Amino acid sequence: MDRWLVGPQGHRLRRAADPLVVDLGYGAAPVTAVELFTRLRSVRPDVEVVGIEIDPARVAAAAPLARPGLDFRQGGFELPLDGRRPVVVRAFNVLRQYDEDEYAAYWDEVRRRLAPGGVFIDGTCDEIGRRATWATLDSDGPVSLSVSLRFGAFALPSDVAERLPKALIHRNVPGERVHAYLRALDKAWLDAAALASFGNRQRWTAACAALKADGWPLLDGPSRWRLGEVTVAWEAVRPGPTNGGYQGP
Repeated sequence: MDRWLVGPQGHRLRRAADPLVVDLGYGAAPVTAVELFTRLRSVRPDVEVVGIEIDPARVAAAAPLARPGLDFRQGGFELPLDGRRPVVVRAFNVLRQYDEDEYAAYWDEVRRRLAPGGVFIDGTCDEIGRRATWATLDSDGPVSLSVSLRFGAFALPSDVAERLPKALIHRNVPGERVHAYLRALDKAWLDAAALASFGNRQRWTAACAALKADGWPLLDGPSRWRLGEVTVAWEAVRPGPTNGGYQGP
């Protein structure tokens, strides 16, 4: 996801009047916040990353790693930033801990605190980061769903279903849009099996191209697909019924 932030989303940092980024709920160790800070500096050398955790012991443990541009604070979705508005807020493996009827309120709380043009990224991944998904939201609401898979770490793309964001994980059932999307991705992957001898990268790229040709509103192209990543417009997967394939907004 960091790779995605410095790639197709890098313009947000480059254009930001205040390049402030939040790693919300970084966990027992501040590794992700430190890595995020290091990677984002390639796009914006004056970037500031603040790791926020609800557990004061975790904040205290992270404090020795603070440096100019990298800080750690205690807090939650209210974002204790002294009135500043971040251009990116990333929360990975945070909202999955809450009930399905709670996530929308937290989405709204964070969105209200974004800088103009800012985004909130609500993501989930497995323990070693080989299967990941994230929903991207701006001040108006959800924009997209991204899926990122390590080649060789899945049999079918839908293996990522257990890592869907809280907004979608309970919606992966027949009749729901996200279920139709994952089934379509599986079909495209299986249909591209003839390309397996050329490698998984070529097979995945062909599968994503077939999805796009079938009318799914993919928001990226081959340069991202070759990385095992694909992003679709939220309208195609948002909670709600469908009769099979993509039906339009």
